[in-house]
Formats: sequence, C-alpha cells, structure tokens
Amino acid sequence: MALSTSQNHTITIKQAGTLDGLFYERTMRSADDTAYIQYNKQKKQSPDEAWEKTTWNEMAILVGKWQKAISRENLENGDRIAILMKNCKEWIAVDQAALGLGLVVVPLYLDDRPDNISYILEDAAVKLLVIQDINQWNHLRENCVDNDTLKRVILVDASSDKLHNESEQVTSAQQWLPEQGHLLHKRNGAPEELATIVYTSGTTGKPKGVMLSHKNILSIAYPSALGLKISDKDLFLSFLPMSHTFERSLGYYLTVMVGCRVAFARSIQLLAEDLVTLKPNMLISVPRIYERVYAKIESTLLKGSPIKRALFKLTVQVGWNRFLYQQKRTHFCLSCILWPILKKIVADKVMQKFGGNLKLAATGGAAIPFPVAKTFIGLGLTLIQGYGLTETSPVATFNRIENNDPRSIGHPLEGIELKIGDNDELLIKSPGVMIGYWNNHAATAQAIDPDGWFHSGDQARIDDKTGHVYITGRLKDILIMSNGEKIPPTDIENTIVIDPLYEHALLLGEGEAYLSAVLVLNSEEWVHIAQQNKLDPFDKENLHNKTINNQIVRHLRTVLHDFPGYAKIRKVILTLDPWTVENGILTPTLKVKRPVVLEQFKKEIKNIYS
Repeated sequence: MALSTSQNHTITIKQAGTLDGLFYERTMRSADDTAYIQYNKQKKQSPDEAWEKTTWNEMAILVGKWQKAISRENLENGDRIAILMKNCKEWIAVDQAALGLGLVVVPLYLDDRPDNISYILEDAAVKLLVIQDINQWNHLRENCVDNDTLKRVILVDASSDKLHNESEQVTSAQQWLPEQGHLLHKRNGAPEELATIVYTSGTTGKPKGVMLSHKNILSIAYPSALGLKISDKDLFLSFLPMSHTFERSLGYYLTVMVGCRVAFARSIQLLAEDLVTLKPNMLISVPRIYERVYAKIESTLLKGSPIKRALFKLTVQVGWNRFLYQQKRTHFCLSCILWPILKKIVADKVMQKFGGNLKLAATGGAAIPFPVAKTFIGLGLTLIQGYGLTETSPVATFNRIENNDPRSIGHPLEGIELKIGDNDELLIKSPGVMIGYWNNHAATAQAIDPDGWFHSGDQARIDDKTGHVYITGRLKDILIMSNGEKIPPTDIENTIVIDPLYEHALLLGEGEAYLSAVLVLNSEEWVHIAQQNKLDPFDKENLHNKTINNQIVRHLRTVLHDFPGYAKIRKVILTLDPWTVENGILTPTLKVKRPVVLEQFKKEIKNIYS
C-alpha cells in the first residue's frame, strides 16, 4: 500500500536513530520550512511582526551555537544538563545541543518550588543549568549555595550588566554563546542510550527520576503521529510545560518527526488571546484546561436567559447524537438535520474561542470528566483522550478518531501489550517503558516485574467486544470507609471541580462512617453566595456558617446526582485560600498532594468527624 504524502514526510524510527538524529534529519529535509513561531516582546508595538517565524535551518544554526558553548564546559558523555525555561525555541535548542553531545537532559518546571528543584539538581548531579532569567535565579539561588556538583548556570534572558554581583559560575547566554557555532552533524549515537531523566511530580514523598532512552521516546512518538493522523501542514499550539513528558514527546519530538509547525503560547493567562490570533488546528492539553473553559461556559449560561440555555443544551445533544451516528454506534437521528443551523448559531461561536480552526484536541495526564468531553464533542470538537505515564514515554493508549469513546482511554498503540493483573491493575509491556528510576533500584523492581510488565498502579477493565480500555480506579487512592465500602475519590473530585463554584476538591472518609470534603471555593462565586445570605464575603469566619455549609452540601447532591448513593457528601470544610504549586499543595502537573491537605486541615477534619 502506498504511503500518503504526510507519511512520506514523516521520519521513521530507523531513519532517526536518536532524538538528535531525528532533529538533524528534519533540518536536512525541511531546511527552509517554518519550524517554530514565537512572540517577540521587543516588537510588541507592531502586532503583525511580533510573532516571528524560525525555519529549520535557522534552528540548526541556533543549536550549533549552544552546542559549541556547551562543549567548552568539558562535560563528559552522560553528564546531566538541566533546563528551567518556558516553552520557546531556545528550550529546544538547548535540548538538541545537549543530546547531540551525548549529554542527558533533566527538564524542570518553572513554577516548581525552589527546594524541590534543588533536590532534583543534587539527586541527578546536574553540572550545567540553563535558566530563564534573573528572577528565576533569584528565586532559586539560596537553595543552590551548597551544591558542589553544579558548575555553570546560564541565564537566557539576562544581560551581563545585571550579573555583576554574581559569581563566575553564573553568566548570561548573551555573553556565553559564541557568534558562530558548530555545523550540525549526525552523531550516530545508540538508540538505547539514556536521553533524559524526568522527575515525576509525586503526590507523596520525593519525586523519582524516570530514565528514558532515545528509543523509548521515538517508539511512542512514531505510532502516535500515524494514529492521530498528524500532517506536516498542521499547526500545534504549545502551552503545556515542555517539562511535562506529554507535551515534550507529542508537542515537540512528534512534531519534528512529522515536520509540522509549532507556535509557543505566551502564557496560560494569554492563552485565549493566542488561540484566536494563531488559529491552531492541533492542541495537546491536560483536562484542567477544558474543565476551566467548560466552567466558564456554565457560569455564563447561568447568567443568561432560559432560551439561551435551552438552545445550548439542544446544540450539545444534537451534536452528540451526530457524533454517535458517525461512530456507527446508533442509527441516524432526525434531530441531526438541525445540526447545520445549530452549528452556525451556537457551536461555531464557541469554537471561535479556540481560534475556529481546531481539528483535533488530545487530552491526557488525568481523566477528563465525561460531561466536559460530551459538551466539546457535541460542539463539534474532535477530542481524543489518551492514557500513559512518564514511565511509559508517556503514551500507552489513545482513542482513534474513527473509534472514539470518551469514557475510555482507547486502545493501545501499535507494539504495546496490555493485561489486567491482580486487583484489576493495568499492566503494560511497551518499547516506551522506562529504563528504570535514577538511583532507585528498589522502586524500579517494584514498578517493573521480572517478565517486563510495568505496573501502572491504575485499575482498569478491557471491553471484550470493542477492546476499549476503561480506568476504574487507583490502587493507592481508594478510601476504605468503616463499613468496608471502597470509594475511588478521583472521579468524584473531578466531577465536583467542573462546577464553576469549586476550584479544588479533596474527598475525605478513610475509616469513617460517611464522606466529607475539603473544598476551595471560587472567590467570585463566594461573594454572590455570601451576599445572598446577607453575610460579609470578606469575613472568612462566614465560611463556617451552618446555613452556608448546608447549602453547599445540598448543591453537591445536585452536582453528584449521577453517582451511586455511596457518593453522598454529608459535611464540608470550605476555604478560599488557593491550592498552588508555590504553597506546596499542588504538584507541578497540578495534582493535589493529599497528605499535605490532610495535615493542613487536620484540626477541621478532626472536628467534623468527632
């Protein structure tokens, strides 16, 4: 069978060999094509010129400069270099320069806590750190004082005059980079070589360093590109941190493999504006982004007329019926004849918020609540849910466009085996499974059994008829109540936070007779609730008001009406204090650290269960 033009343009695993070999091959094939689009704030007075394009050949030159500068540092093959930067072409240049010298890259989260970053730098024995600017370094400096391994710190967005009080260890990229770099060449490294150590943002304990080889990542990027039908004509918008393996593997290495363009969003705060300006047709995201848009839509509808609410609900339902028909899961529905007009007057207006050109949105990293998925699919968005972990590079399964069940995590990628183990645990055998955990043989042996099966920690079932895989729970996240009832909290918590009233939720009930929850309220919604009850919204004591608490409990019954009786929440602890990475409650991938919340609200939890 003849390959399509897009597939001919795609670099195979064999042709690439390594991640730096992949990049070299792309610069040879597509030298004059646009690779990246990036906002230049120096040109913000001229919006038409502010978004600058960089060709693959220009990227090769930039990588060569970084490579020459890094090679002067006398690092040895396998030494670690860390990147603490926002998504930009310089992130990619540093990564490729390091890989092309046989070094190992350690990505760091910009918004991670300094003590966490310091731990990673020491644990991985990082010798060279490339950091965004002086503000980031000021944030981190104190935690790096006793680090004897770190030999050089490079600040990308800082002039040398701002560093006059710094030690010789710290320098600006402006001063450090040569005028001319190495001519990019193919290294011909071994695919099995260690390429990166990615520290998982564990919700308990210190993060573990996941070791991934060049082969691990390439073996996942290639079938993902083919399965998702990515074309070299596509435009990705990159906004998940590049330190997130989901973004790095699919939004970076996959795009190099296919040869499509990538635009870097300026920030999450400006994401809505960038979507409209750049009009991407491909997105990779975690569910929280879609949940926030969904909550905004719900909040707007509540303030609108009953007619608007009814029209929106009709559009979603008709669009959903149309989707089921296209998936060959139902017969043609007469209401589908309304779709063209509902699309024009309702759906298209919502999709314009995404730029109006979006043909595929991939989501992973956590389960997307079904009401959110149904809404966007009903509005005409092709939303594909996948599943994986950092330890699997990261994708193990995803729904195919023509066989998409948003309640499931889809089917395994080509070359990946799945099976259900003890306690319904999902086991994975894949060429993407990590080499192991850095400096942690015990944890490696616990995660990968002697037969090579990776133990995911997630419970699942595989449908015998369709082959779709469904996540049913998490082994370590089960709450066992005093009556023996086993409660998986994640689905309940995810359903609560898609309501615009709640920012975060954590379910309680381990060893208890009933469920309760710690809830972070949306501050704007709280003002309305307090004023309706003739209370001062700025007096935090009113969060303990019995009437307010009873109202929230009743509201939760509505929110959780689709859940079985066991999901009834009887008491709540309310707070307005945000849960963030900075205050240590969220991981860099925005997962809630349950032990931290339990400790912080220990007194309140004791009171509600006393």
